[in-house]
Amino acid sequence: MKDLFGKAILDYQTGNNPQDLITETSISEADEMSVAYLFRGFEKMPKMEQNALLLSNGKVLDVGCGAGSHSLYLQEKGYDVTPIDISPNAIKACQLRGLKKATVKDVMSMKVEQFDTILLLMNGAGMCGRLKNISRFLLQLKSLLTENGQILVDSSDIIYMFDEDEDGGKWIPGDTDYYGELEFKISYKGEMEKPFDWMYIDFNTLQNAALANGLACELLVEGDHFDYLARLSHQKIT
Repeated sequence: MKDLFGKAILDYQTGNNPQDLITETSISEADEMSVAYLFRGFEKMPKMEQNALLLSNGKVLDVGCGAGSHSLYLQEKGYDVTPIDISPNAIKACQLRGLKKATVKDVMSMKVEQFDTILLLMNGAGMCGRLKNISRFLLQLKSLLTENGQILVDSSDIIYMFDEDEDGGKWIPGDTDYYGELEFKISYKGEMEKPFDWMYIDFNTLQNAALANGLACELLVEGDHFDYLARLSHQKIT
């Protein structure tokens, strides 16, 4: 990986001629993304993210923290927050922003330590790439969760992006196991990252996967455009 996403973040943080990122997926055309958006304050965050931050408690793990804006808000509120990302450049930017525990780390490699709140914001569940990986992903997160802990995740149901067929149903290509699976491409300053798998997961599919792996799943907020915020927690034995 060239770590172009992280490079854009670090360029913005250090004033090194930051430019827009170019993002493209297997079902959407190339689009420009302002890196400045990743540095937004609480007041400019979508309501899903605001709700998640207000619901956070205890010891917090921010998975795929990017520029660290969520973690920075929580740290300033006095929370013990650990921002992690696989991008060395993004973590360098987080450290420059004053995030004390920012660490280059893959959540799938973490052991022993547990957290009261695990954040998977900006469609963080998508990092598992494919629906076939969701059980392993959720079980790993479950192992990092305290007894009364919570996983806060936002995502979108992207069924709306597909055309309708003659019968009024959605026409979905047959080359994926699940319609939320995409191939993602990122370009920055004339360089292109190697394409990688990403996934948007609808709430019902997330809920079924959670229940199958011993996690309760609660819908907290529904947005105006097929997006939602959910909370996962240990299933209580009655």
